[in-house]
Amino acid sequence: MANKIPNRQAICDTLMAHAETDKSIFVLCSDSRGSASLTKFAETYPEQFVEMGIAEQNLVSVGAGLASCGKKVFAASPACFLSTRSYEQAKVDVAYSNTNVKLIGISGGVSYGALGMSHHSAQDIAAMSALPNMRVYLPSDRHQTKCLIEALLQDEKPAYIRVGRNPVEDIYTEENCPFTMDKATWLCGEGEQADVAIIACGELVKPALDAADLLKKGGISASVLDMYCVKPMDRKAVEKAAKNTKAIVTVEEHSPYGGLGAMVSQIAAETGGVRVQNLSLPDAPVITGTSQEVFDYYGLNAEGIAKAAKEMLS
Repeated sequence: MANKIPNRQAICDTLMAHAETDKSIFVLCSDSRGSASLTKFAETYPEQFVEMGIAEQNLVSVGAGLASCGKKVFAASPACFLSTRSYEQAKVDVAYSNTNVKLIGISGGVSYGALGMSHHSAQDIAAMSALPNMRVYLPSDRHQTKCLIEALLQDEKPAYIRVGRNPVEDIYTEENCPFTMDKATWLCGEGEQADVAIIACGELVKPALDAADLLKKGGISASVLDMYCVKPMDRKAVEKAAKNTKAIVTVEEHSPYGGLGAMVSQIAAETGGVRVQNLSLPDAPVITGTSQEVFDYYGLNAEGIAKAAKEMLS
């Protein structure tokens, strides 16, 4: 893997680039500046950084208070805790109050690997998406992460952004990163008739793209959609995929319930009933191991995605 910059570092770099001239940017964290790659921000802009300690509920509420005073707040904490321990505060202080707080869930999904279910966040997409006013984003690489943060700096609405812990392979480049807020990115096959459409989010977009290459070698055409905007989901893109393909495979680092697959299935059913298969983590405590070991075990890799697509078409 050539890229050694994790998405969390891309968030810090982007915020630092703007914080020098925009003093309304405030970053909060819960004793996780190292894990969130925010140490440099804290050292460079100490007056724009608030360390809350291991107190996720306070993190969100204080962030909402700062936002109500006109600050652009980015509150970072491990996704497993941010989406559970502070859920009421996210619901009431951020979503219900419609405050300008961007919740950054770091080390999302199974990033913490061997620490097990207590440190995995396999329910956060469903939980955060269920909150009115809360948007949910899972950028797929560092370049898209930068574009997303820059776009979020321009609005005053709540959002939850989940990123992993480790570097991921580049999908885009600095010069070529097509990005439109709340519009999915077609990586291949837009508007074309294809055998199968693969819709993925977050770290599993790259394996989905690799799966399309494997399928192509076997004579199966696949379109690939980077659905970084899980909520609001790009409904038109899903409808286009449903109309132009025989089947849809969704891929996500999440529980099978209430996430990307469930949302795509709902839209596909309303569109015309194309078959949808959801590849996800199981409804059970996940095995311990590195992210890649977990993905390989559950078939959330290029080979597993391609296999699932072939089986749907057989």
